[in-house]
Amino acid sequence: MKEININTTISVFNGINELPSEIQTLMNQAIETRKNAYAPYSKFRVGAAILLDNGKIVLGSNQENAAYPSGLCAERVAIFQAGAIYPNAKIVKLAITAASDTNPTLLPIPPCGACRQSIAEYEFKQDTPIEIYFMGESGEVYKSNSINNLLPLSFDKTSL
Repeated sequence: MKEININTTISVFNGINELPSEIQTLMNQAIETRKNAYAPYSKFRVGAAILLDNGKIVLGSNQENAAYPSGLCAERVAIFQAGAIYPNAKIVKLAITAASDTNPTLLPIPPCGACRQSIAEYEFKQDTPIEIYFMGESGEVYKSNSINNLLPLSFDKTSL
C-alpha cells in the first residue's frame, strides 16, 4: 500500500479592503448581484462575478425552485452564462459571496460540490487556472489559485 498526500493552499485576506482593487470591484459586484438572488425557500443568497480575459464581467445569483433540484447556484449561473455569451473567452477570476436572511454568514462560503465540478470543467477546457475568491456577507475572504485546491483528484474528460 502507498499513501497519496494532498496539500491545499488558501490565501486569507482580513476583508475586502485587503484585496487588490480589481478584486474589490469584482467582489462588490458579486455582493450587489447577491441581492438579485431568488431564494424564497432557503433564504440563503449567493452572488458570483466572473472576470473574463476579454475584460467582460459576467454576474450570477442563485435561483431556487420549489422542486429543489431544478434550481441553480450563483456560480453555475455565471459560468454557464459566460460560456454561452463568450464561448471563446477564458475565465480569469471568480468572486463569490453568500449571506443568509436569517443568520449571520461571517465565514467564507466555498462553492458547493456541483459548482466545483463545473468550475473544474471550464478550467480544464481553457487549460489555465481560475482564481477563486470567496467570502460570507462580511469578514475574511479566501483565495484559491485554482479549483484544484478545492477539488483535488477531479473528474474530467480524460477519465472518459
